[in-house]
Amino acid sequence: MLKLFQALVQGLKSSCFPLTSSLSVVSVEPPTSTAVAPIADPASLVLPLIGTTNGGHVFPGATLPHGMVKAGMDTDSPGKHAGYDGDPQFNATGFSQLHDSGTGGAIPLSNFKLWPFAECSSFGKCPTSLNSRKRLRHILPDGSPDDFASPGYFSTNLSNSIRVELTATRRTALHRYTFPTGTEHPRILVDITNDGQRSSTDPVITLDPETAKVMGGSSFAASFGPGRYSAFTCVTFKGDGFALGKPTEYGAWLADFPILGTTNALQLYSGFVDELGALFTFSPAPSGKTTILARVGVSFISSEQACANAEEEIPDFDFEKVHSDARAQWNDLLGRVQVDTTGVSKDTVQLFYSSLYRTHISPADYSGENPKWNSTEPYFDSFYCNWDTYRTLYPLMSLHDPGNFAQIVRGLIDIQKHEGWLPECRGATAMHFIQGGSNADPILGEFFVKFHEHAAALKVSQEDLYNALLADAETEPPNWNLQGRQAGVWKELGYIPHDTFSPGGANTKQVSRTLEHAFNDFSIAQVAKALGKTDDQNKYLGRAGNFMNIWNPDVSVPGNPEVKGMMQPRFANGTFNFTDPRHCSIHDPEEATCFLNAANRDGFYEDFCGVHLTLLRHSLKYVPQDTAKLIELQGGNESFIRRLDFIFEQDYFEATNEPSQQIPYMYHYANKPGFSTQKSREIITEFFNTSVNGLPGNDGTNFDSILGAMGSYVAFYLAGLYPLPATEQILLSSPFFREISFFNPVFNTTTVIRSKNFKGNTKNGKGGRVFIERVTVNGEPYKSNCYLEWDVFKAGAIVELTLSDDINVSCGDGIDALPPSISTGGYI
Repeated sequence: MLKLFQALVQGLKSSCFPLTSSLSVVSVEPPTSTAVAPIADPASLVLPLIGTTNGGHVFPGATLPHGMVKAGMDTDSPGKHAGYDGDPQFNATGFSQLHDSGTGGAIPLSNFKLWPFAECSSFGKCPTSLNSRKRLRHILPDGSPDDFASPGYFSTNLSNSIRVELTATRRTALHRYTFPTGTEHPRILVDITNDGQRSSTDPVITLDPETAKVMGGSSFAASFGPGRYSAFTCVTFKGDGFALGKPTEYGAWLADFPILGTTNALQLYSGFVDELGALFTFSPAPSGKTTILARVGVSFISSEQACANAEEEIPDFDFEKVHSDARAQWNDLLGRVQVDTTGVSKDTVQLFYSSLYRTHISPADYSGENPKWNSTEPYFDSFYCNWDTYRTLYPLMSLHDPGNFAQIVRGLIDIQKHEGWLPECRGATAMHFIQGGSNADPILGEFFVKFHEHAAALKVSQEDLYNALLADAETEPPNWNLQGRQAGVWKELGYIPHDTFSPGGANTKQVSRTLEHAFNDFSIAQVAKALGKTDDQNKYLGRAGNFMNIWNPDVSVPGNPEVKGMMQPRFANGTFNFTDPRHCSIHDPEEATCFLNAANRDGFYEDFCGVHLTLLRHSLKYVPQDTAKLIELQGGNESFIRRLDFIFEQDYFEATNEPSQQIPYMYHYANKPGFSTQKSREIITEFFNTSVNGLPGNDGTNFDSILGAMGSYVAFYLAGLYPLPATEQILLSSPFFREISFFNPVFNTTTVIRSKNFKGNTKNGKGGRVFIERVTVNGEPYKSNCYLEWDVFKAGAIVELTLSDDINVSCGDGIDALPPSISTGGYI
């Protein structure tokens, strides 16, 4: 099967790799040898089509790790946020160069589509408009579309027998169109205007009748904010194996009217939002099938720069070389994390590497493409949004990709220098709306806590990083809907009051923002600690405890009085408002939502106060800095465990929403890590698989939650780890593999986590020999069975786990066995 997959990757076959619907049970005693042969081609285990149906919004096309260009198919499905939909009932409409993955909001990007024609009756009769030209894909015997994707490559066969293949460099896409034998007039269309929202204004286009070179661009609407952005392209063509020559026909087109002989937009009567592009007819190859290459450079500066990008990155139109180079980059990155596949189903291995792959789709490296200011610093974009990604994406990068992490941090700091505050949500150079708080703070905190000793070598300025954090913490922006915090009242009251209106932004999400800001300030405290700034450390640790200011001990879940004590909205005078703890859950009698809306006055964002913002849910995500205090407020370990059980048993747990991600691991803090292990395994088994529908839904849709957040979450669960951002601790469970290792190129070290008596994974996630009884590091007993310190990964180590089938294992007996919290003396 692996050979078949590799053959597919080389373009010998275009249909999808067979996808299964669930993880299978394996119970095989592995050999006693600890020598593990490395996986030389982990890209062969990646299935980019996972989660591409039912609104999955997952991008399966061709890109590099954090590449700006993401070349892929666009379809006419309702949920085409990433362009593509794996449901065969939807038509292809073009092959565009820019996409995001896993986003909500309006449809982002999908700019500069190309489209091939094999059978227009004449040049002027080609159906050039988006709706007229669309076509179904060829359907395979199993009913799936004839599409294939692997890292750095995408292909499809259309129903008219045109074959399309895509690969990419950082800022340039390379397309390969193979027309059916006998095609007399192969034609290719370039679409300047139709982005995903069809929001184009002020388009420009010129085409060269001698070379068929197209230059153009337009202005487009942002996806999740009020702004607009400009993007530009440069398209050139070459025959594959034959001299293409100049086009036999050329012209600009407007809607469904190609105008033969025109060379620019001024020769057309184009309006405000008209569809506009170029169309060429070429001579066919002298014999056999005609294959035409299209090189598509993209820029956010100008079409001239798009041309320069294309010529620099793909000078010779060598499709196989570009594809090979892209795959090599992916293998270098993915290969830093190795697993022993012995006794593990292939589905599990594929799910792991596919999840790891998705964590490197975004943010995207737009360096050299920032139209807003000149800088020699990196520029990254597609932060969509930090609220979604800070929990797991960047801690995963800390383990194996600190070089790119440092580049991203430098880019974030540079944005703060020029715009005043760190970005929270951003797309295509435009500010987007804030979801929770200033969540770039824990991203910078994560980097600095882990790599402050190497910051200078990674070209990250300690002073600039700290100043960027202080700007978020202390200075109120003119519009906190887009950046920064409502800092004034936060500093004055220690919470965001429910009844304070001011001109700086919408008066919503007060409880959510209070909890976000508390964790943001905790992150700053950890940076201050690393810098030796004791006064600042104490100041921000104090503010990290502000979550207590919105704790109301007298509120309980209706019908469940034992589940008592909730985060609640609070007025400026100190009295509490009330929000039903079931609000925005599946049990909400009003069936309300907690989405981003200025009319949303319940105090919460994207979840419900009884779980998302109770001591339970926020002990997972919003108050990881002091879970011990939350357990104390709840009444102790047993009460805390009962509430966790209540969340799962009553279906309050939502696997797709980021604040839920740490919930299964919260049993650690109550000294019941076996229950964390079982719950996390049940979640993987129930909600995730390797099918095109292999991601769970998010409030009725199936977002990849968002831009790698879900991928990194799944990768951590499968690795038997869960991170605590901006800290030196990583919660520990048992991996789904006998052995997993992480190579960190900054430290030049490898850390191996090995289960000495591994017996495989149960089918439903329940039971099995998976519970950690004892941990040693480099042969010595470790202080905890529940977490590892960062020093273990920094120095490189052999971590050995002795597994048991007893779910009632503990974290250990020492004073440091439980994960740290502020109130128990941790983080000081």
